[in-house]
Amino acid sequence: MQLTSDNKLKKLIVVGDRVLIRLKKPNGKTGSGLYLPPGVQEKEKVQQGYIIKAGPGYPIPVATDDPEPWMDNEEKVKYVPLQAKEGDLAIFLLSGAHEVVYEGEKYFIVSQAAILMLEREQDL
Repeated sequence: MQLTSDNKLKKLIVVGDRVLIRLKKPNGKTGSGLYLPPGVQEKEKVQQGYIIKAGPGYPIPVATDDPEPWMDNEEKVKYVPLQAKEGDLAIFLLSGAHEVVYEGEKYFIVSQAAILMLEREQDL
């Protein structure tokens, strides 16, 4: 299978309560009109970016009816879904993020607990 810009992220699986974020293109100017170098903007404590992929959520334990050890029971994991969805604009704490480079692009893996606010195009 050839990797293209459309399917290169389809192979990635984000686990647990984490999301994969691509940073939003920063505004190069301050409110007063001064131009900032890119290094200054990357060191801000609060960043914003678009959620590219989201994990399934918080895993919850499954109650077992028969605790017999000889019984063959499949463990089906259930999840409490995340509030963050793919396509949302997330404002998050940089201290709670892990920077990764995949296929030459920089992304951040962020726990939902480090996300401060979401902006969604659709009605909530």
